[in-house]
Amino acid sequence: MRGRLTICPTPIGNLDDLTARVRAAFAACDLVACEDTRRTGQLLHLLGIDVKMTSIEAHREGSAIPGILARLEQGEHVCLATDAGMPLVSDPGGATVRAAIAAGIEVEVLPGADAVTTALVASGLPSDRFAFIGFLPRAVGAIGKTLDEADSWGLTLVAFESPKRLPTTLALLAERAPERRVAVCRELTKLHEEIARGTATEVAARFALAPKGEITLVLAPLTIESAAPAVIEEALTVLRSRGFGARDAARLVAGLTGRSARELYRP
Repeated sequence: MRGRLTICPTPIGNLDDLTARVRAAFAACDLVACEDTRRTGQLLHLLGIDVKMTSIEAHREGSAIPGILARLEQGEHVCLATDAGMPLVSDPGGATVRAAIAAGIEVEVLPGADAVTTALVASGLPSDRFAFIGFLPRAVGAIGKTLDEADSWGLTLVAFESPKRLPTTLALLAERAPERRVAVCRELTKLHEEIARGTATEVAARFALAPKGEITLVLAPLTIESAAPAVIEEALTVLRSRGFGARDAARLVAGLTGRSARELYRP
């Protein structure tokens, strides 16, 4: 009889967030495949669990898969965990899961701690439709291209960012759309948890210097209302070039932005 691969989310900060099901899975399994054996080893030690571990760190996952599959084929129970949160979400493990599925191995996913949905709800921004876009690129130009694509979806966006690059990223967001609502969620569930909410301009000023800790960004859907004045002027110009009169163009943009048509009227 073949074994089972269980995906185990681990706390993103507060150890009390580990679920009873994850604890039981760790205690009962034959092997824990994890991102960092030292970090997961500390967690297992705190739980009083002694079990064999193997690393599936990004550069080692491919070489670890044959051994993991062999154990699963022999009927063993393998748990898969990463350093924090749900495995595979901007973390290793995807190749292992796909290989297990391809081999006909049962894959069980346990619910648990997750920085993406925790930050989304804490932000207070629209949460009925959202997109997680992973870690933002390192280069400013690449960030702009990523946001250009993602913003076209009209969804709330959730992203991870390095604390060192946070001031630059927030300055870019403030330049692109000064009034866009943004939430910076720092050190979620930890002792120094902080949720900073406001416009892109306000939040950029708040984090002019790089903070410490893990950062999750939540961005409200981009609308013309939150866009820079230059974007609104461009919208008026495009409408006029397509045959709209000054009053009609002003009324249309006013309807989209909630601004006064008189304010937007350009004779």
